This record gives sequence, C-alpha cells and structure tokens, in this order.
Amino acid sequence: MKAEPLLRVTNIGKSFIERRGLFRKEAVRALEQISFTLEPGETLALVGEAGSGKSTLAKILAGVVAASEGEIRVDGQLIAPDDYEQHCKQIRMIFQDPNSSLNPRLRIGRILEAPLMLNTAMTPEERAHQVQETLRMVGLLAEHALFYPQMISSGQKQRVALARALIMNPRIIVADETFSMLDLSVRSQIINLLLKLQQELGIAYVIV
Repeated sequence: MKAEPLLRVTNIGKSFIERRGLFRKEAVRALEQISFTLEPGETLALVGEAGSGKSTLAKILAGVVAASEGEIRVDGQLIAPDDYEQHCKQIRMIFQDPNSSLNPRLRIGRILEAPLMLNTAMTPEERAHQVQETLRMVGLLAEHALFYPQMISSGQKQRVALARALIMNPRIIVADETFSMLDLSVRSQIINLLLKLQQELGIAYVIV
C-alpha cells in the first residue's frame, strides 16, 4: 500500500461574496479548484499572473483564509478549515512584507513566543529557550529577542519572520513572495538558509 504524501490538497477553491449596490451580491472566483501533493523535503513553486489566486491558495494552506471547497490533508489527516491549532502546528507561513507582518510595538522575543503561548503547554522558561534556539537557527543572536523590529535590518526582519514560521517545528512552510522585497545579496542569503534548513529538518516548502 502506497504511503500518504506529507501534504495532499484536493480540489481546493475559493469564492468571495461581493456586494454590488444596495441589494445585490455576487460571487467572485478568487481561486479555481486545484489539487497537488507534496512530500517531505520537497519544494513546490506556485507561478502565475497577478490575480491568479497564488496568494489566496497560500493563505488557505496556512489557515489564514477558509476554502470554499476541497480539503487539505497532512499525513493523511484531514485539516479542517477552522482547526487553527493543527494549521499552526503543521503548516506555517512567511508573509511577503515583514515590515507589516511584524508588530513594531512588540519585542522580537514576544513575537516569537506568541504561537507557543497559544498552542503549547510549555513553561515560560521552555518558551524562552525555544525562542533563543530558533533565533540561532536562522542566524540571529539570542539577544535579538530583546530588540524591536524597527531596530534591525530588512534582511534580519525576514530572518525573524522565518523564525516565527519555524517556532512550532512545522512540517510545511508557505512563503508568499518572501524574496521580492529583498536586495539580491540578502535574497541569496535567505534562499541558502531555507535550503540548509530543508536539508537538516526535512521541511517541505510551498513558494509563491
């Protein structure tokens, strides 16, 4: 019997309801049905024109947006659209712009600790240790936990965004145009880091 793939997406699609005038509503198709599978350590690239639904699919995979139809399974287990805990543990997302996705009012350590507080029973000491180890994993210092996002460079912010994706030890990471706002030298550093982590941890990537 053939083993289940790490990720199986079956007929996932998305429609939004938009209001047209005072009394009329209309369904707008944001993502046509799509199916695919992904194995541990593999990378899947989503390529398409603007408005083709790439970012919508990325957000559906990460649990940010609920699909209108279809299903997502990880290791054969169905991940319900409203099962935020399983989405958070199994599939994590790196957003395009860390300047808008990292809260400037929170220290980096607090940003990274939040998913652990919401989804684990770890003690404060265990959470602090996990934050420090994850920062080191992405090439930052443990002391960066005390910094605010505006105190570090754009490349370091993207490393923090990656650390936030890694903090729950996910099986799959979705990167939504993660490299588009970085200069070439920083972009190559982040890509090499992603490849290194994939080789060491067996993470699967879905990259827009």
